[in-house]
Amino acid sequence: MDVNRMIARLKEHRGSSSMGMIAFHLGIVRATSRKGNDVGAVEVSYDYDSIANIIKDIKSMRGIIEVLVETNEGRLMVGDEILAVAVAGDIREHVFPALERAVDRIKVEASQKKEFLNP
Repeated sequence: MDVNRMIARLKEHRGSSSMGMIAFHLGIVRATSRKGNDVGAVEVSYDYDSIANIIKDIKSMRGIIEVLVETNEGRLMVGDEILAVAVAGDIREHVFPALERAVDRIKVEASQKKEFLNP
């Protein structure tokens, strides 16, 4: 995942002159689960049709110009990048909620994750 490349793509967008903000989510594998267990690795897979539908829905939100999503699948180790989501739009009051909704929906509707705990 290359955040700088994603920014460059957004700046090249035909609607870039209306962009006032780009917000990012960059998810990485952390060493501790939500329950406090030691995590050694995670295995992640995605439903790309669902991601495409989520992107379409988010782009229809007020003030949103573009949404980019990059994923990393398979067995990932602590520190590896899992998911990058970039939302570009006019103002932060539109962009931040759109980013949060996109990430939440991808996690719930379009991804499967299994944690491998350390003994």
